[in-house]
Amino acid sequence: MLANGCAGTGISAHKRANDLGDFGAELDMVEALGVEFVELPTYDMDIVVGGRIRRPQLEALKRACAGRGVGYTVHGPLAINFMDEPYRLPRHFDVLAASIEVAAEVGAVHYVMHSGLAPMQQGAGLEAAYDRQRTYLAKAGDIARQAGMVLCVETLFAGFDGDVHATSPRRLAEELTAVGHPSVMATIDFSHAYLKLDYDGRRESFLDEIAALAPFGRHLHIHDSFGRQDDIWMFTEGERLAYGHGDLHLPVGWGDIPWDDLVRTCRFPEGVVFNIELKDRYWYEAEACVNATKALAARAVTLKAADAAA
Repeated sequence: MLANGCAGTGISAHKRANDLGDFGAELDMVEALGVEFVELPTYDMDIVVGGRIRRPQLEALKRACAGRGVGYTVHGPLAINFMDEPYRLPRHFDVLAASIEVAAEVGAVHYVMHSGLAPMQQGAGLEAAYDRQRTYLAKAGDIARQAGMVLCVETLFAGFDGDVHATSPRRLAEELTAVGHPSVMATIDFSHAYLKLDYDGRRESFLDEIAALAPFGRHLHIHDSFGRQDDIWMFTEGERLAYGHGDLHLPVGWGDIPWDDLVRTCRFPEGVVFNIELKDRYWYEAEACVNATKALAARAVTLKAADAAA
């Protein structure tokens, strides 16, 4: 454990070869940055196939991960959506259960999944979708607890066409309170939340919304942006950068997320991991981004579990 109860800083690795034959070299590079955790992108590793684990690929991942001086977190499939239509929920759950088993076998402490999305519709329909999500998150929490890890539900934005509903940080805090499961917490993706609130015309509520979710924020996704909608045709990623549009996954300090205000205002749970999600385009700034993130983590205030639940 580090100062203030923080479990440490981490960074998301990138898959290279599809057979994971060179993933050990990726982890060598990441470990050299001095982080305490590495987030594994198992959503793109061909380990879960049709809801079942493909053992040879999992063994390749385990060989790459073995014997290192870092801990692991896992980001599972992004498509898992417990606000989806009822007939598809068992399929989502099968994929989640297999993915949690994969995470357990590499010794992950946190498993990251996205919060739900639903079509825009009348209020009764959205509330039914939230009810479905609560039911399945409780079941998922039981599996995570048995596997010895925490399921961390990530803040999300819905895109820019207005046809999809995404959960605000404050509403996610309310949902996690209602679920009331000790193994179901939050992943606060600050850029996702920034984009969500900007789209809703509520940028000014960003700090308050994040502060409401922070006591559940066992896992944080750290990357910068401007919270601006990606609503103009762009030819290259460099043009998006020039305009500051979209979920850019920039190094800390390149955007205008108010990091100093966030660490001053928010109270996170003990064991929080500050995990950097840096687009590989900007990896040349990885060392500076790790240093900036370590400085944020050192200043963060954390709460013991009993205080966070109060």
